[in-house]
Amino acid sequence: MVKLAVTPVTSLVDEPVRMHISGVRPNQLVTIRASLRDEKGILFQSRAFYRGDAAGEIDLEQSESSGGCYQGRLPMGLFWALTPETPFHMLVKRDVIGSPFKVKLDVFESEEMVSDPDKDPVVSQTVERWYAAPGVQRMQIREGRVRGVLFLPPGDGQFPGVINMNGLVEGLTEMRGALLASRGFAALSLAFFAYEDLPSFLAEMDLEYFEEAAKLLLRHPKVLGPKVGVVGLCKGGEIALAMAVYLKQVAATVSLNGATSITGIPLRYGDVYIPGLPFSTEEFSITDSGPKTLQNVIGDHRAPEYEQCAIPLERAKAPILFIVGENDSTGKSKMFVDYAVARMRKHNNLNFQVLVYPGAGHLIEPPGSPFCAMSYLSSFAVPVIWGGELRGHCMAQDQSWQEILHFLQKHLAIRYPVVCKL
Repeated sequence: MVKLAVTPVTSLVDEPVRMHISGVRPNQLVTIRASLRDEKGILFQSRAFYRGDAAGEIDLEQSESSGGCYQGRLPMGLFWALTPETPFHMLVKRDVIGSPFKVKLDVFESEEMVSDPDKDPVVSQTVERWYAAPGVQRMQIREGRVRGVLFLPPGDGQFPGVINMNGLVEGLTEMRGALLASRGFAALSLAFFAYEDLPSFLAEMDLEYFEEAAKLLLRHPKVLGPKVGVVGLCKGGEIALAMAVYLKQVAATVSLNGATSITGIPLRYGDVYIPGLPFSTEEFSITDSGPKTLQNVIGDHRAPEYEQCAIPLERAKAPILFIVGENDSTGKSKMFVDYAVARMRKHNNLNFQVLVYPGAGHLIEPPGSPFCAMSYLSSFAVPVIWGGELRGHCMAQDQSWQEILHFLQKHLAIRYPVVCKL
């Protein structure tokens, strides 16, 4: 009798899942399928082929896939390779507190699933993947101009504060904020456009808005001062780097594939004005609706005429962690960071760390997230190619997450990090 053991059945998304199959014949070929439906009802699936060992067992931590969505030893490959049935759709969890993603794992004998899609699996197991640990609180923030969601860890606190921002995606995604709170941080997922009554279009980035958010977070009775950390992806990473330079409330900054120059949208902070690198629209004048790469859309930040667009990171007082996907096909992230690091070294500012991940693309999302090669980006009204490949990208998501937690714990003076368990 074929048996499937999955541990843990319920877990946070940054925790690995172990799968072990027993009761198959020695050298028998089986297919394992993972599937889930997101909150829009869109189906995501992955599959891989494995062979039983001499004892009739398959341990995904040791066994290698011979085909399907990936090959080789990849214990979390079925989760990483989940692919949408609807093209250009990205897996996003909206209700991070009330419900998990439920991933169904099915085992089929031989390749029956391929030859007969309606064939029932010989054994199945459903696992729950949560972004928020029990007791994490979610609070809507509408104070002054600031709009977002604050996540607080369970317990009395106080907790170190972190502002989390994503890129030019309309609305607000809360996954990383909920997960940060599950690991002991008071995390403010901050919106900065196209959310509630915020402007639907950014004509200018007012850094005073982000300063207001930092002050708001520090005023909260459960937030440990005197400063906060900032984590940002893409445009959020770019803003985070500007905050590291100009805002005295910032103690540590993490930039995930953020540009080190202001791009497209100019930035203003009091009397400071940094123009944005120009965007070329030629790439989008093509009428076909196929996916585009944004790599050549942004002007060359190294050109002398665009030097005024650079964020003066040599003046940053707080430590910076640059996380770079070497295969980012969107923002030339490594080139940006190399340029910034050279400037910082020239001015004897060595208060930074650079982590470059081969095979990683642009969208370095929370750990456990499926690899998203391309998706629809509403800001550009076209599908965008993000770059990277499954193994390297998803390993970067998992490994960089641990580096982010360690970096924030170190620089926000956490002596005893909170570890929440389901």
